[in-house]
Amino acid sequence: MNEFVEIKCSESSAATPPEHAEVDGSGWSARKVLRWAYRTYEDGIAIASAFGVEGIVLIDMAAQIRPQPRVFVLDTSFLFPETYRLIEQVEARYGISVQRVLPALCPEAQAKLYGAELWNHDPDLCCHIRKVEPLQRQLADLRAWVTSIRRDQTQDRSHTRKVTWDPKFRIMKINPLADWSGERVWRYVRKRKLPYNPLHDRNYPSIGCVHCTRSVKPGENPRAGRWPGFQKTECGLHTPGPDAPLH
Repeated sequence: MNEFVEIKCSESSAATPPEHAEVDGSGWSARKVLRWAYRTYEDGIAIASAFGVEGIVLIDMAAQIRPQPRVFVLDTSFLFPETYRLIEQVEARYGISVQRVLPALCPEAQAKLYGAELWNHDPDLCCHIRKVEPLQRQLADLRAWVTSIRRDQTQDRSHTRKVTWDPKFRIMKINPLADWSGERVWRYVRKRKLPYNPLHDRNYPSIGCVHCTRSVKPGENPRAGRWPGFQKTECGLHTPGPDAPLH
């Protein structure tokens, strides 16, 4: 039986949300959100990027406000080769060093504990081990994290605020692109001539791990290529509450 490790909050991290949680940034542009966030949290803020097209837009915009912004990626050890190459391109373009946040378990240790190809029989547990728990550790020393999620991506993201308290990780969460459309994202990329993952040109609108991502067919939901064969649309980073116990 797979043993699920609940996210534990220390007494101090379980404190009430800060006054910044009440900030209404709904009418702010993405740039204004970022300017406010960097001014408010200074060195205690970082961008979490999976290096999808939205993430590239966010990094480019942030670099215009805060040169060499702090960026990290949850490196599950199963990202596409194209994703790893894109990370290197971004590092060279902006003169930054993207922090690779690794899971506590290497792939071999995970297979030994939970069986081979965990993603094929318990993708929720796999995501928890390789993404949720590493993010929890990464955010422990930050005051706020910045994401590139959009409201129109999934049902769980449909009410995303641009500035909000993240009750799951007990930290402020900044979502500058919350009200952007996919079309607006791509217009920005083309106008700025930004690098992006070539998998996007091969019908991969949403790109995660190699084992859990496929190309989508015409007419399919852009997220249909994630976790094919499962009723799953989120890895657990942006769901509103604690992960449900897994068995």
